[in-house]
Amino acid sequence: MLKPLQDVIFASEKRKNVLLLLNDGPQKMEVILNHLDTTRQGMLPQIRTLEKHKLVTGSNDTYRLTTIGKLVVDEMLHLLNTLEVLDSDLNYWGNHNLDFVPAYLLKRLHELGTCSRIEVPFPEMFDEDEHFIEEAKRTKYIKNITTFLFPNFKKTFSELLENCVEISVIITEELYEKLMQENADDFDYLLHKPNISFYIYPEKYNFLSISLTDHAVMLRLLTDEGKYDNKRFICSSEDARKWGWDLFEYYRENSRRIERT
Repeated sequence: MLKPLQDVIFASEKRKNVLLLLNDGPQKMEVILNHLDTTRQGMLPQIRTLEKHKLVTGSNDTYRLTTIGKLVVDEMLHLLNTLEVLDSDLNYWGNHNLDFVPAYLLKRLHELGTCSRIEVPFPEMFDEDEHFIEEAKRTKYIKNITTFLFPNFKKTFSELLENCVEISVIITEELYEKLMQENADDFDYLLHKPNISFYIYPEKYNFLSISLTDHAVMLRLLTDEGKYDNKRFICSSEDARKWGWDLFEYYRENSRRIERT
């Protein structure tokens, strides 16, 4: 009697690792044994189980994934990579709101990969991240989805523009109204500059800010209770930047551009 595939895959570390190894292509038994640091006697029963369940096929002491095996391993990788991201800082991910992420990007959370958590002193929570800004001056673009702007936003954005950085910013209705009341001249000055664009997202979003450059994506999230904290997450891999780009585009497509007056 055949076992459920879930048991076949995850009840044995050896079977799981064989499938992951064969995802790189057909492998001779000798390579499998060396890679997994085991013996032929210990491995053969696991290979036979994978063959019996149509996940692996072999001939001439070489083994490969079947079509079903490729499908299963592809889904395994998504799950294992997602678990790796969450396990890297489970307290952070488990205590922060992720409802702002659309479903198709939540399924791609594994693309964030290994990230760095930065804890800043509480009095500096709303200060600019000077290192991130200096890095941004050496990038081609900065994209920001935010509920706030720093008091010196005109100076910061002007310096980025002087360094030929293309800037796109998505703000809330609430922030837009505040800018028009308290910083209308500075905001209007930026609106008339080339290579910078502002958008208004019509709904409230449940995070503090998300910033993206061609170097990294930085997340400032809210806790599950809707509170700010002093933690920032910075993810720098190519996949993480692509994830951040797609998240920005999701919000931009649902926003309206602020036109010059």
